[in-house]
Amino acid sequence: MPQRAPSQADQMMLFARNFFKHPVMLGSVIPSSRFLIDEVLGQVDWDRARVLVEYGPGVGTFTREILHRMAPDATLVVLETNRDFVGYLRGSIDDPRLHVIHGSAADVRQELARLGLQSADYIISGIPFSTMPEEVREAILRATRNALDPQGAFLVYQFSARVLPYLQQVFRAVHRGFEPLNILPAQLFYCVP
Repeated sequence: MPQRAPSQADQMMLFARNFFKHPVMLGSVIPSSRFLIDEVLGQVDWDRARVLVEYGPGVGTFTREILHRMAPDATLVVLETNRDFVGYLRGSIDDPRLHVIHGSAADVRQELARLGLQSADYIISGIPFSTMPEEVREAILRATRNALDPQGAFLVYQFSARVLPYLQQVFRAVHRGFEPLNILPAQLFYCVP
C-alpha cells in the first residue's frame, strides 16, 4: 500500500490549472479541507464498508483518506472524467484496493459489474450537480441509487443547496449537514436508497 506522495504544491497547481480549464466541472479552485473530509467520511461505517465509490476524485484528497480508513479487504472505485486527474492518480497512488477509471459516474453500475462487484456500500461525490445538464444529473443520480446496496448511502458535498430537490426525487431519505470550515463552506447530503 505504499503511496508516492506528491507535494502539496504539485497537487494545488494541478487542481488550480484544471479548475481554470474546466471551472464548471470542478466547482472549487482548491481541494477540500481536512474538516470537510472528516465530516463526510465520519458518516461511513468502516467495519461494514467493503465497496466504496468516489465520483470526481480530482487530485485524490478524499481518495487517500478513504484508502487510509478502509479495511484491507475493501475496494475503492474512483470515476473521473478528467484525463489529467486520471493520470495523476494512477501515477501517485499505488494501492491494489484502488481502481481508477476514466469514465462517467453515470456508468457506475457497468463499472462495478466489470470489476465483479454487485453494489456499493457507499458512494461519495463532490461533483457539481447544480452546474451540469439536467439529463446528465438525472442519469448520474438514478445510476447511483441503482448501484447502492439497499443498506448503502450516497454522501454528497456541494457548495450550494440547489441539488437538494433533485436528491429528494431519487432517494427515499435525504439528511442534511453543513461544514463551515472549508473554502467554500459546504452543504452535506446523506442519501439512502
